Amino acid sequence: MAGDSRGVERSVEQTLGHLRTLDGAAADESAPLTLEDLYRQQRMRMVRLAILLVDDPATAEDVVQEAFTGLYRNWSGLRDSRAAIGYLRTAVVNGSRSVLRRRKTAREYQPPHQADARSAESLAMLTAEHQAVVASLAKLPRRQREVLVLRYYGNLSEAEIAEATGVSRGTVKSTASRALDALQKLMGS
Repeated sequence: MAGDSRGVERSVEQTLGHLRTLDGAAADESAPLTLEDLYRQQRMRMVRLAILLVDDPATAEDVVQEAFTGLYRNWSGLRDSRAAIGYLRTAVVNGSRSVLRRRKTAREYQPPHQADARSAESLAMLTAEHQAVVASLAKLPRRQREVLVLRYYGNLSEAEIAEATGVSRGTVKSTASRALDALQKLMGS
């Protein structure tokens, strides 16, 4: 069973790492000096993060735009420009949570509808195994999906994930473990 769990973890790591590579995101870019630099360097990465959390490109764009708007409003209050990336990441995660809460509420009052399909371009870039991982990720509970996306797509440490999601490092660790187990079941491994 432990071997199967490692296989699922490897699949998640490969899929989200592949997407991170497609985005061309560097691991530790030098800190942007201006808000414009930050927008140019981080916008698409934040949009991809939001897409993985809310599973809808248009909504993801809105979430990221709101995050940058909030950053603009608070730019003068930042201690340094390196803190801006953490602020954005947290704002995107929180904005995605709000979207998902609103969706849940809307579903309670309307008949369920088919989720928007991913773009043909994004699907063409993924193998069948990667597509299965992304589809299974969408079925996980919100927190589990957030932790896996932030870990394997965002390439964040447990401490950074804990900060972005507002939970303890221990919760991040146990949530990741439960998420990988759930993915294993969903993927029929």
